[in-house]
Amino acid sequence: MTPSAPAPVLFVDDEAPLRHAAAQALMLADLRAVALETGAEALARIDRDFPGVLVTDIRMPGMDGLTLMAEALKADPELPVILVTGHGDVDLAVQSMKGGAYDFLEKPYAPARLVEAVGRALEKRRLTLENRRLRAGGGPGDDPVAARLLGRSEAMTRLRATLRAIAATDADLVIEGETGTGKEVAARALHAASARAAKPFIAVNCAALPAELIESELFGHEAGAFPGATRARYGRFEHARGGTLFLDEIDSLPMALQGKLLHVVEQRSITRLGSNDPIDLDLRIVAASKGDLAQAAQTGAFRPDLLYRLNVVTLRMPPLAERRGDIPELFMALLTGAAARAGRPLPDVPRRGDAGACRARLARQCARTAQCRRTAGAWA
Repeated sequence: MTPSAPAPVLFVDDEAPLRHAAAQALMLADLRAVALETGAEALARIDRDFPGVLVTDIRMPGMDGLTLMAEALKADPELPVILVTGHGDVDLAVQSMKGGAYDFLEKPYAPARLVEAVGRALEKRRLTLENRRLRAGGGPGDDPVAARLLGRSEAMTRLRATLRAIAATDADLVIEGETGTGKEVAARALHAASARAAKPFIAVNCAALPAELIESELFGHEAGAFPGATRARYGRFEHARGGTLFLDEIDSLPMALQGKLLHVVEQRSITRLGSNDPIDLDLRIVAASKGDLAQAAQTGAFRPDLLYRLNVVTLRMPPLAERRGDIPELFMALLTGAAARAGRPLPDVPRRGDAGACRARLARQCARTAQCRRTAGAWA
């Protein structure tokens, strides 16, 4: 299967007319249907890296659907399995969902119901496999930029292309954008895609550093440089040697310290507090601001010469309002990460427009148990 080919949907049923009808419905929805007569044929195609889903009838000669599901889940416990059941097997199917089934379809079902269930299952499967790649340290195509900066909008496509181009250089840069747009995420992606990836990435929030300690935090100090300095200490610049120093909210630095930072950018060396010996630096500096630094320089709030030195390249992070189409992907990525951290299975999230189908599905499932029949009537 080529990378661009749709993921396969294994549809297993011993009745040929039902197999052909289901395959036709799936293919009309641009899904890749693989119609199979026996469970053994399906198992031969399933492993932990299988990118598709399994749909199987329960009642079949030889290996029945429940046995097939159990064997398939041994290969991958997170494989979505959809059971097809007759009216008399509904209670059995509901119990099977507690045992790992993703969904069930009750005969006779509408083709649209099959397509809707399979579509959700395929999306869950895609996110499961993507989450495994991310946890293993890779990303889409092992591209650290694409793995961190998600979205298919034109703005994000341009941003990723620019970051990849900058990563091949040692240029300093400025990243501007509203709070929450991902300035540090972009800086980390740049670092990970560069030749400095094996060296430290040091992030400093300039606005969060106490004014009386900010110079010591950045430049370090020698023992006895000021009261309480009992031993020498590296600053953030030295910690970032060989790697990348990310200075967030750089416009909050006091003007006097901006002058010292200008010297560091120009000379690529620092002098610790209490010392006269310069220390050479090899690092990339990435500065970030939620405001317009050019405008701040015009009003005197930021040194124009420092901006000139840092501003080899300027990146603007697009706000979410300009990339609304990326919201579903971002939401699912956050949900997948949260599920992985909590050690929980990825919850089923209906696609946009599926709310009615989701309510109907809940009503059907709830109606199978006596204690929920009254609630089911309220959902109908």
